[in-house]
Amino acid sequence: MDVIISASMLASDLARLSDELERTANAGVEWLHIDVMDGVFVDNITYGNNVVKALRPISGLFFDTHLMVSDPTRLIPRFAEAGSDMLTIHAESGGDTAANLAEIRRLGMRAGLAVKPNTPTESIYRYLPLCDMVLIMTVEPGYGGQSFRTECAEKVRALKERCDRDGIKMQIEVDGGINAETARIAKAAGANVLVAGTYLFRAQDMKIAADALR
Repeated sequence: MDVIISASMLASDLARLSDELERTANAGVEWLHIDVMDGVFVDNITYGNNVVKALRPISGLFFDTHLMVSDPTRLIPRFAEAGSDMLTIHAESGGDTAANLAEIRRLGMRAGLAVKPNTPTESIYRYLPLCDMVLIMTVEPGYGGQSFRTECAEKVRALKERCDRDGIKMQIEVDGGINAETARIAKAAGANVLVAGTYLFRAQDMKIAADALR
């Protein structure tokens, strides 16, 4: 699969979101990674479906929405209506994971399943047929700017081997501490979607930075 770059909005200038989305698209970045945090599942609080809805008419980017919430069940239809293209829920969240993944697809979005660094990949294998993507967190979720945990590359490798063994075609995304150096590690392990925030939005030339990730 071709490598896809997903720019983490968490690291953007939130006071200039329209300009930041335009800069992202002009840099050839395909996806916008939208971290939704509720202050319960993780300590931080960010933004919700209303922000996605406001951004949808002004951007053609693929909205890669990541729910870091205690129970995503009731939020799924709200993000579908708001215009998310992919909705990723956490294996560690409450609710019926299988039912929620099925509902995400039923509402016309791609379904993603995320795992924290300390969650074994084996715990989600039964859900793989319901997923279009699995997100391996390479930092503890909740805050941007953290360092890549190299041991998480083994989780990516194990997941890729399992998918290949079972003939499952899906994307593998990594999020946390991604830069030109750690991107090479993640890609070598089998990841094809790279979430980068600080590395992209603080670059003098985002296109050069994105090309370096590829």
